[in-house]
Order: sequence, then C-alpha cells, then structure tokens
Amino acid sequence: MFQALRFLGWPLLAGVLLALLLMQYFPQWVGLPGQDVHLRQAPFYSRMQEGPVSYAEAVNLASPAVANLYTTKFVSKPSHPLFEDPQFRRFFGDNLPRQQRMESSLGSAVIMSPEGYLLTNNHVVAGADQIVVALKDGRETLARIIGSDPETDLAVLKIDIGNLPAITLGRSDTINIGDVTLAIGNPFGVGQTVTMGIISATGRNQLGLNTYEDFIQTDAAINPGNSGGALVDAYGNLVGINTAIFSKSGGSQGIGFAIPTKLALEVMQAIIEHGQVIRGWLGIEVQPLTPELAESFGLEGRPGIVVAGIYRGGPAQKAGLQPGDLILRIDGEPASDGRRSMNQVARAKPGQQIRIEIMRGGQPMELSAEIGVRPPVNGS
Repeated sequence: MFQALRFLGWPLLAGVLLALLLMQYFPQWVGLPGQDVHLRQAPFYSRMQEGPVSYAEAVNLASPAVANLYTTKFVSKPSHPLFEDPQFRRFFGDNLPRQQRMESSLGSAVIMSPEGYLLTNNHVVAGADQIVVALKDGRETLARIIGSDPETDLAVLKIDIGNLPAITLGRSDTINIGDVTLAIGNPFGVGQTVTMGIISATGRNQLGLNTYEDFIQTDAAINPGNSGGALVDAYGNLVGINTAIFSKSGGSQGIGFAIPTKLALEVMQAIIEHGQVIRGWLGIEVQPLTPELAESFGLEGRPGIVVAGIYRGGPAQKAGLQPGDLILRIDGEPASDGRRSMNQVARAKPGQQIRIEIMRGGQPMELSAEIGVRPPVNGS
C-alpha cells in the first residue's frame, strides 16, 4: 500500500492542483457560474501623456509682455478740519487754503501689440493723473489712456517706446475646464509674479462685478495688484485679463476671475477705432420668467423673459413693446436668460433691424425693432 501511494501520490497532487486552477480561471468548464466583471481599460497611447515638469518656457514667452502699472492721483483736501465746518465756510466762503495729497496705487497691464497698445482694468487707471508703466526689462515710461469701458472694466493704454514684446494671443473660446493656467502680474507691488492653477469654470456671470460679464474662473492665485495682468495657458498664450477675486479676507482663496481674450479684443478694437464701445440698445428692462409667472402666462416649461419696463422714446417703445410682454425669441434666438439676451442686443449694430417674438395676452405676436445706440447708463 505504501509503495502504491508513493507511486500514485505525485500524479494525484498534480491533478488536484490542475483542477483548482481550472475552477479558478474557467469555472464554466466545471459547471460553476462565471463572474462577469467589466473593467474599463485605458486606450493604448503611442507615448505617455504626461504633464510637463516645468512651465518655464510658457513664462519666458509671456512674462516680458506683462508690465507693472503705478498710478498716482492728486487729491485736494482742506489744510485743517476746521475749514470743513459749515459755519466757518459760511463766513469765509470756498476760497480757503487747501493742500494737495498724492494717492498711489498699483496694478498690471498686458502689451497687446508692438505699436504700444496695452490692456488693463478700468478700475486700475480710473481717475489717475499719471500712469507709469514699468517693463520687465527695466524700462519705464508714461502711458496715456486711449479709452475705457467701465461696463466690462477694461481700459486701453498707449505708450511710445520701441522694441516692445507683445503677447501671443490664445483662443479663449476653445479653453476647457481643467486646462492649466498661469496668472502673471504684480501682486502687492512685490514685482512680477507667476502663479499656477486650472480653469475652474467658464462663462461666469451674474456676479455683480460688471454690466457685461463672461468671466473665466480660475484657482490660480490672483491678489491685489494682479488686476489687469495676463492669464495665459500652458504654452504662454493669452486667454484672459485678470480682473477680480472672490475673497472675504482680501487675499486669494482660489476663486479668481478673468475677462476672456475674445471679449477683451472686441472692446480694445472698438476703443481704438471709435474711442468708445458702441453697443446696441433696445431700451427695456427685463426680469426672468419665474414658475409663478409662467403659470399665469400658461407657458409652463417654455423659455422667456418678461418686459418689466420700457424707456420712453426708446427703440422698444417705438417698436410697440409694452410692459408685461413676454419675449420668447430675439432674431430667432431663444430668450431664456435676460442677461444673455441683452448681451445679444448689445452686440447688434445700431440701425440693424431685429425680429422680436412675444406673447401678449396669451396671443403670439412678432414685432420688428431698430437697434439704437446704448447710452452711457445702465440698462439695455
């Protein structure tokens, strides 16, 4: 018996191991239920798609075209608080001695062309009596304001100096959430600084910062002094003009906003050509179609904006629009968002005829309006 076990033991052990392997990898062969596991396999790449270990090349390309701004404003104030007393002024009038005080602020600007045109934020240079532009190569010069557009918070400056390094323009309309971005500017006046992050969102609006808002949101650190600086992609191409931060403390909290290059270029070209941005205007105030209003109109689930007010003598009144009308479409575009629709009107050229589809008293109507020139006040 012992001899038989010695003779048959190894074949039996090998057979048992083979059977266990078959049960493990091919259970259906031995009548056991199979396990369906669906794994998501990454596609084969010809080479590894890895991020760069340095953005030095992008910074070297873009940073010479980002300048530091130093603005000064002269403020006149009484030489003594007593001179502000109404009773004192009653006897001596307004011809009282006053002293001049100089206020300084700082920001950034982007050199857009070799001819010396710079883009920055309007709030950086508004009211400035003197603007000093300091280039990265050490040169300094005075700038003059060609024009500004407070409604997008942009301003165009001009400097007369040769051999200027202009920024390379990127396409802000093709960027994606998750793309790497670099913010270049002069935060707190410490000198040119670069911070890195990603694009957190695009098309941000209704923030209450500007009349016309279409912001790129990024978590690249943007601090006071970065305003007017460049937001560039990983290759050093300009995709936005840094404008504002969302912060309760005044420091960067990873929520910064930049004006897309596409919008900034439209504003810059209009200012250079006309001295201002000429926008279309209908002369209406609108409000969103709430579920309650939609129910009263019998239009549950349909897009639209409600005419809340009409400017007397404006294009909308001449076209026959009335308060309470529900605008369904403007020139074929659904009027689902008031801000987007008013931006559509603003982009139209004055004198252009547009079709406005409305609902009034439950009846559909179509009106034709001639776009006017937007006055320098809020409203659309």
